[in-house]
Amino acid sequence: MNRQAQAVVMLLFGGAIVRASVTDMYLRYVKESLRPFLIAAGLVLIAAAVMTLVHEVLRPRARAGGDDAEPADHGHDHGDGKPHREPWVAWLLILPVLGLLLVAPPALGSYAAGQAGTALSSQQASDYPPLPPGDPAKISVLDYASRAVFDKGVSLGDRTVQLTGFIAQGPNGEPILARIILSCCAADGRPIKLGMSGNAPAGLASDTWVEVVGKYTDRTVTDPVNEETIPYIEVETWTQIDPPKQQYE
Repeated sequence: MNRQAQAVVMLLFGGAIVRASVTDMYLRYVKESLRPFLIAAGLVLIAAAVMTLVHEVLRPRARAGGDDAEPADHGHDHGDGKPHREPWVAWLLILPVLGLLLVAPPALGSYAAGQAGTALSSQQASDYPPLPPGDPAKISVLDYASRAVFDKGVSLGDRTVQLTGFIAQGPNGEPILARIILSCCAADGRPIKLGMSGNAPAGLASDTWVEVVGKYTDRTVTDPVNEETIPYIEVETWTQIDPPKQQYE
């Protein structure tokens, strides 16, 4: 792979990153707050690729037979007087580019939630602010689960809350509400799981997104994957919804 080919691959890679960053595609890979850094990285790659191409195109060609003459096949002399090409495996670098341009993988969902234990153990807090105003109060699955387990529901009280998540399979085969949380990117995604009692959704396929409205209950179950506590919510009503733009918490 000569310099021109390397620059083209870098240009395509930078363009793919920028394209993903200016659409919602990047949300399937990283947290929303990383968008400016992705755009900046893509622009740097594009600029470097353009500068390389300009340098290669405008570089004065050595006179025929001169000491600086470059072999016609753009190989490299390793000291034996013969030009050597770069290995063809270098072209595999274009596969990530094609992946970004042509493939749009779904966000992590019920399968990932079933393979990993609830991440609630790493989310402890000693003090919880009041719930947001409104009836029901709209909070995250992580916020509800943390208050239910570590605050014993004191900060939830008798308030009605609204949560959004996807359906996954629980420890006993019953449907649970789950949401994937990220520290940085999808590679470190871990699920937060909630059991549902009362008027819980029934007959829905895994990965179906729902909004549930309910109240705190002290019922819990143990996650068989990592032996951590999965709290429950007493569901009053639920509504099936389209997947949100931001599927990670």
